[in-house]
Amino acid sequence: MTKLLYFLILLIVGSEAMAQETVWTSVKQPLKEVKALKKQIVKPKFRNKDYAITDFGAVGDGTTKNTKAIADAIAKCHEEGGGRVVVPKGVFLTGAIHLKSNVNLHLADSTVVLFSRDSTDYPMVFTRWEGMECINYSPFIYAYEQENIAVTGNGTLDGNANMDYWWWWCGAKKFNWDESKGKQTPARVALHEMMADEVDPKTRVFGDGHYLRPAFVQPYKCSNIYIADVKLINAPMWNLNPVLCENVLIERVKVITHGPNNDGCDPEACKNVWIKDCYFDTGDDCIAIKSGRDEDGRNIGRPAENHIIENCIMKDGHGGVVIGSEIAGGAKNIYALNNTMDSPNLDRALRIKTSSSRGGTTENVFFYNTKVGKYKDAAVRFNMFYEKPGNHIPTIRNIWVENMTVKEGGKYGVLSAAYKESPVKNVTMINCVIDGVKEAYKVDYIENVTLKKVTINGKEYTSFD
Repeated sequence: MTKLLYFLILLIVGSEAMAQETVWTSVKQPLKEVKALKKQIVKPKFRNKDYAITDFGAVGDGTTKNTKAIADAIAKCHEEGGGRVVVPKGVFLTGAIHLKSNVNLHLADSTVVLFSRDSTDYPMVFTRWEGMECINYSPFIYAYEQENIAVTGNGTLDGNANMDYWWWWCGAKKFNWDESKGKQTPARVALHEMMADEVDPKTRVFGDGHYLRPAFVQPYKCSNIYIADVKLINAPMWNLNPVLCENVLIERVKVITHGPNNDGCDPEACKNVWIKDCYFDTGDDCIAIKSGRDEDGRNIGRPAENHIIENCIMKDGHGGVVIGSEIAGGAKNIYALNNTMDSPNLDRALRIKTSSSRGGTTENVFFYNTKVGKYKDAAVRFNMFYEKPGNHIPTIRNIWVENMTVKEGGKYGVLSAAYKESPVKNVTMINCVIDGVKEAYKVDYIENVTLKKVTINGKEYTSFD
C-alpha cells in the first residue's frame, strides 16, 4: 500500500468518524464543552474616545429627527479608528441607524432612542425576513459586513410600534392577529415563491407597498458583536436578530414587547453566541435560534452553532428556549443553563420546531438547571410538523434535559410529534420534577430514551411506553 493511498484511507475514515452524531453519556461532557466555548466568545474592545451625537447637531426633544446627526457621528468615529458614539440623556427621534466597524453606540442612563414611524426613514437594504433573503426596509439598527460593533448603556430603544403603526401590517388587532388578513400577506406569499424558485435574493425587492415589517436590531454578516444593558420596547417585529454572524455576546439586555412576532432574540445561522443575564417578556418566542427558511437555509448551509443561553429570565412568550422554526440550515451545540421561566402566558420551556419543508439536523441540545413556575402547553416540546410539509424530513437528536423543576405545568410534561422514518433520537432526562400537568406525556416516534429520577405529578417514570 502506497503512502498516498494509506493517507487517503485515513482521511476518509477520519471524515466519517467526525460526521457521526454525538451521543452524550455523562453530564460532564456538555459541561466541559460549555467551559471551552466560553473562552472563545470575547467582548470586542474599543478605542477610548467619545463622540456625542449632540456635537453633530442632535436634539433630544422627542420631535427633532436626528438620523443625519447620528449617522455623521458614527461616520466620524469609524473614520478616526472607532470609539463610543454617545447618546446623552434625552429623547432622540431617529430613522434607521447603520453601525460601522469599531463603533459602540452607547446610550446614557435614562436616555431614549425613539424610532420614527415613517417607513421612508428606513432605506432599502439587503436583509433577511423570516429567514428569507431579500431587499426590504432597513432594520432599525443595522450593520452589514462590519466587525467590532456594540450597542450598550442603560438607555431604552423604543421601536414606537403599536396597533396603529407597524403591527397592523400583519393583521394585528387588539393583540390578536390573523396573518391571512394582514397587508403583508401578498408580499409574504410572493417572497416564499421567489425563495422556492431560487430567484436571486438581490432581485427580491420589497419595501413600499409590500408591508414587510423590518427587524429591530439586525447585524448581518458581522463579527465581534456586543449588546449589553439596553432595554428594548415596542418592536416592529423580531428584536435582536444577528444573521450569519460570529462571536456574539449579549448580556443584561431587557426585552419587553408584546406585539406580533415580537421574538426576543433570534440569532440566525450564527456561530459562537452567548446570551446571558437577560430578561425576556415577549409577544412571541423569548429566544428562537434559527438558520434560515427552506431553500435559503439549505442553500447557504450555515447552521446555528455553539450557542450558550445562561442565567436568563423568561416571562410571556410562545417558548422560553426555542430552536426553529426557520432551521433549514440545522442547529448544533445549543446549551441552556440556569434559566428561570414563569408565566401563565408562556407556552413551552424547551421547544424544537421544524418541518419537512425545512429539513436539516437539530442536535446536541443541553437544557440544564432550569426552574419553571407556570407554562401552558409543554415543558419539553418536539414538533416536526410546524407549518407546511415538504420533501426534506428533519432530524432531531441528542437532547439532554437535567435538573428541571416545574411548579405548575400545563397540558403536558413532554409532547412530541415526529416522523416514523425520522424519530426523535437519544433523549435523556435526569432529575426532573414536573408538577401540575394534565397529562404526563404524549409522544409518538421517539427512540433511545433514558429517564432517571423523572417525576411527573408525583409519579416516577422510567420510559415513555
